Amino acid sequence: MQPKTPLFSGVFLADKPSGWTSHDAVMLLRRKLGAPRIAHSGTLDPLATGLLVMLVGMATSRQAELQKASKAYEGVISFGAETDTLDAAGKITAQSPLPADVYERIVSASARYSGEIEQTVPLYSAAKRGGVPLHRLARQGRSPDELPVKKVTIYAWELRGWQAPDLSFRLECSSGTYVRSIASELGKAAGCGAHLKVLRRVSAGGFSLDRAVSLEAVKDMTREQAAALLLPLP
Repeated sequence: MQPKTPLFSGVFLADKPSGWTSHDAVMLLRRKLGAPRIAHSGTLDPLATGLLVMLVGMATSRQAELQKASKAYEGVISFGAETDTLDAAGKITAQSPLPADVYERIVSASARYSGEIEQTVPLYSAAKRGGVPLHRLARQGRSPDELPVKKVTIYAWELRGWQAPDLSFRLECSSGTYVRSIASELGKAAGCGAHLKVLRRVSAGGFSLDRAVSLEAVKDMTREQAAALLLPLP
């Protein structure tokens, strides 16, 4: 008789590399732990890196609660080029020279990012229109006449450095905030367009990236080594 697989439960903090989907991360941990019940508390786009809070076993019952938690990001916005997806994964749709006062325009436009704001949902996103994901409509060439608008909350927005054409930043925001939309809005305000070049999640729901382990490292772990990294939910 085969011994039963141990029933693991807890939180696994993963550092997702660029190019991985959040689903890829779930499948890896599922295979590694032999645990059928694994979820995460907030998707990261394939281009993005950083903290993915993964819930194992009984911890999956807290998924809805943790998905609503605030998140923090660090990243880079590149000015002078727009893309169809609003980030570096997309095709360039327009290019413009940077105005002489581009940084002053960015600083002025940044004053908007405090408290509750309205955001236009990106066309290339999982949000749905008529039950169909917008990104699917976009790839079929069936863009809706009007994109949805949603309210989000910006807790902190910090400009960290400017080396033309790139702006580095740190953002703390509510769940569901589209950082790509902020990049696009700032590009319009600057008069030259922009797209999100780099995005890294550094915290989510009280958990920090400095305690996360690279998913590439998880590949080489034994089941016991991976299970030893599980944290209890507070």
